[in-house]
Amino acid sequence: MTTMDRLTEAKSPGISYQELLDTDTHPVPDVLRLESRQYLGSADIDIGRYISRQWHEQEVANLWSRVWQYTCRVEEIPEVGDYYVYEIVRQSYIVMRTAPDEIKAYPNACLHRGRRLKDYDGRCSEIRCAFHGFAWELDGAMKDIPADWDFGHVNKDEFSLPECKVGVWAGFVFINPDPNAEPLADFLGEVVDQFAVWELDKRYKQAHVAKVIQANWKIVQEAFCEAYHVNGTHPQIMPYLGDTNSQVDVWDNFARVITAGGTPSPNLDWVPTQDQMMQSMMDVRHDQVSPVQLSDEQSMRAIAAAATRERWRMVAGDWVDRVSDAEMMDSIDYTVFPNFHPWGAFNRIVYRFRPNGDDHRTSIMECILLSPYLGERPPSAPVHLLTDDETFTDAEELGMLGKVFNQDLFNMAKVQLGLETTRKPGITLGNYQESKIRWLHDKLGDWVQGPAATVEVRS
Repeated sequence: MTTMDRLTEAKSPGISYQELLDTDTHPVPDVLRLESRQYLGSADIDIGRYISRQWHEQEVANLWSRVWQYTCRVEEIPEVGDYYVYEIVRQSYIVMRTAPDEIKAYPNACLHRGRRLKDYDGRCSEIRCAFHGFAWELDGAMKDIPADWDFGHVNKDEFSLPECKVGVWAGFVFINPDPNAEPLADFLGEVVDQFAVWELDKRYKQAHVAKVIQANWKIVQEAFCEAYHVNGTHPQIMPYLGDTNSQVDVWDNFARVITAGGTPSPNLDWVPTQDQMMQSMMDVRHDQVSPVQLSDEQSMRAIAAAATRERWRMVAGDWVDRVSDAEMMDSIDYTVFPNFHPWGAFNRIVYRFRPNGDDHRTSIMECILLSPYLGERPPSAPVHLLTDDETFTDAEELGMLGKVFNQDLFNMAKVQLGLETTRKPGITLGNYQESKIRWLHDKLGDWVQGPAATVEVRS
């Protein structure tokens, strides 16, 4: 069987995403017409990647210390001296605007005795250690050594703060701790061109919600890498979401899953009417009267897209008139390796998943909403860190997403516990629907176990 035969065999029998695009009422951007299927094999994924402390240590050594990773938005550090503290596993970095057109990043440690230089995000005119008072200029140059007569052995010209590599794309600030890392643009590749039409640099951070999850960061991330779970986890949205008809595309350092709205799941054993599809999308209960009622001759997808255009017109202007139904209705979920998920079009969503400190059995899930605006850019929303007792519905700024996230949350810790218990040595993935997860693990294996690996792993 050829590679294409395997992919064709794995494809859902329902309408394809490209066929659905043919029915759009507006021109569809070229980026949505791209297809890049890849058959990545059918082997199981070792559960040690989720439960092994040794694997975690190798991720620390060979992934988080070497890979490009998203830290903050440009508008979160708008003025000279503004800084953001970014933490990953045992490492902490200061991401700082050092000049109007310059952003630098430093390991968050004093060169004297090693104290953390910054504990919180903020603004400063110098980088001064609170322990003994050693100070550096914003650009990292040595500024002041108290009682410098006792440090004649220190060459101030050589006592600058070490720097990490920094790159900016679409308003997102990335850092890479590896001084030998390739430029960010080379790492991102074609995704830069694919997102150009959506101009995410012209958005503002409308909301930012974070929660500690009782599961490995990959378990949490993978829950958002496929729509196959909708049948079991989000059954209420099946009448209007074409879950297993998703299109999965894989490139080098990024991949995407596009799941169409306004078309029913092929897993349903009944055919919803256009009105039932609208009720499902609007979360109308069976005992409620729908505020929008459709006949079978109407297209729920087109009408919902038109309503969404009007909802966004106040903050995006007449530009919405040029936006396709697909961009208004569909979940266009990209993943930039290893843990950054910007969504295309108007869905606003950006995810980030990372380990919770040095604990490989817990992680931090973050959902950021990036909204268009007219006029002056609104201020960025602060991080809303949910407590252990709170769920995503306690974050009112997420709207209906909170309910969906709570359904996902119901599974995550139980997956971690199941993998700790199972006697099966690996997880089994679908060849097509879950190929984005397999792509993640292929990349992870290259980084963690490739030629540059420095820590032995025993699962």
